[in-house]
Amino acid sequence: MRLLFVHGWGFDAAFWAPLSRLLADLPQVIDDRGYFGEPRPALVDGPCLAVTHSFGTMRVLADPPADLVGLIAINGFERFSAAPGHAGVPVRVLDRMLRRFGEDPRTVLADFRRLCRANAEFGTIDTDVLHGDLIRLRDEYAPMPSIPVVSLQGTRDPLLPEAMRAQALAAASPLSIACEGGHLLPIEAPEFCARVVREAIGRMA
Repeated sequence: MRLLFVHGWGFDAAFWAPLSRLLADLPQVIDDRGYFGEPRPALVDGPCLAVTHSFGTMRVLADPPADLVGLIAINGFERFSAAPGHAGVPVRVLDRMLRRFGEDPRTVLADFRRLCRANAEFGTIDTDVLHGDLIRLRDEYAPMPSIPVVSLQGTRDPLLPEAMRAQALAAASPLSIACEGGHLLPIEAPEFCARVVREAIGRMA
């Protein structure tokens, strides 16, 4: 079984380096959405376990690989914005981000990454892809497939409200795990994340 790593909004394939190194003995592919250069879609042939971060969870749920056998959603969700009966980030926050993005996209991205505690510099950005996916974060609700799901959330996530973390992926009756940390658990706690991945593989074997 192959691991499929899918990053979230405002990041790239390099985000997964700390975690993928700890799982280097397992077959793996890493998707790159192309926010900072050419997109590199991950081509998966055969059974795969998706390991997703944040908006990467929505991306996989919206277009799952044919042989997806499980999902480990780290800081993940099926819907980002709040809606009736669904906890989330207020729509007005996304509307404000979108308005500002049209005027100064680099500052909006930098502010978002700073909120997530990611302070590394970034290069050229693809504003069209980032803008389109920001609209998806505001508007979309991703369907849940009938596969085993693990929801791994940070107890100190500065981006996702507590009620949203508790409700994330609830339609899939996920195995919910809490980890001391924020919104970048694959970077903040890669050893913990690696253990969760290996345990999930063991349960599916």
